[in-house]
Amino acid sequence: MLKRGNVTTKLIGVGALVLAVAACGAPPAKETQTGAAGTAKSASELGGMDKLVEAAKKEGKLNVIALPPDWANYGEIIKAFEAKYGIKVDSAQPDASSQEEINAAKQLKGNDRAPDVFDLGLNVALANKDLFAPYKVSTWDDIAAELKDADGAYYGDYGGFMSIGYDAAKVPAPTSVKDLLKAEYKGKVALNGDPTQAGAAFSGVVMAALGNGGSADDISKGVDFFKQLKQAGNFQPVDPSPATIESGQTPVVIDWDYTNAAQTEKLKGKMDWKVVVPQEALLGAYYNQAISKDAPHPAAARLWQEFLYSDEGQNLYLKGMSRPVRLDKMGDKADKAAKDKLPKVDGKQVFQTQAQADKAKAVLTATWAQAIG
Repeated sequence: MLKRGNVTTKLIGVGALVLAVAACGAPPAKETQTGAAGTAKSASELGGMDKLVEAAKKEGKLNVIALPPDWANYGEIIKAFEAKYGIKVDSAQPDASSQEEINAAKQLKGNDRAPDVFDLGLNVALANKDLFAPYKVSTWDDIAAELKDADGAYYGDYGGFMSIGYDAAKVPAPTSVKDLLKAEYKGKVALNGDPTQAGAAFSGVVMAALGNGGSADDISKGVDFFKQLKQAGNFQPVDPSPATIESGQTPVVIDWDYTNAAQTEKLKGKMDWKVVVPQEALLGAYYNQAISKDAPHPAAARLWQEFLYSDEGQNLYLKGMSRPVRLDKMGDKADKAAKDKLPKVDGKQVFQTQAQADKAKAVLTATWAQAIG
């Protein structure tokens, strides 16, 4: 599976990008573009959307990073933006992590290939506010206050809930996290990555804690659950991917609902892949958008945000099985067919605070290796 996560650590990515820039004889560093577009905090400060579009088209390019085409439908989103505005999107390092996005911005500062925009986990966004250019999209008021920085430095864009994806031909439908301890799941349960490094896996452990009497403040019961899963022989220590799912190697995968649901669409006709969100463990999270204050294409960066938060952009997220941040405010403008495909959630929803996430990471660092070793 893809490792877009707020605690992912990869060994490749930024280094490869920087080397590629050097090898290709990239243009020398230049001063950051400031001007009207570089400092505008809203489209109205540039004279309205028409003026923003005009300025962005003049730049003609947008640099994005860490946007896998199969993640939240970013492949189609990028194509739609290019077609709508005639602006070329350069998508670098699709599998990079949130932190690697920040590293790239620092290492490529002043270069035409530096990222214009970011798509980040919350803890990385909070730790790097000084690198962002505040900007409020036209639909700003539709974004819940708890999902955005009051000054516009970053703002939630899409999210989802932790889930269990499973091959209905090989295992019974789980109705709770605890069901995965049953004998029917022996050697079949995979977690999307290492929770000390990958955001999805990290959240999988938090979900397990919620499903076993723990809380967002105390995830130790989630670690204990995976220890039990390993002892029962049910934990499959394989990093799941579309290939391992299709081959049958990982018939049960703990991951975000939009990632698991995307497999349902891909495997239609090949496998009866289903997704359940445990109602006793509704753990949700949103990724966040931000504009680099050193964006080489500042107008295109702002237009990209306007597109993502428009009805069109939000529906494209929805089509990718993720939950756009404006979904509850869109009413009948939301794509009903896409909305109806979302895994159902009905219960108390939990969204970890930064303090809770930091505490959970400390617990995982101290206990995870021993628990599943």
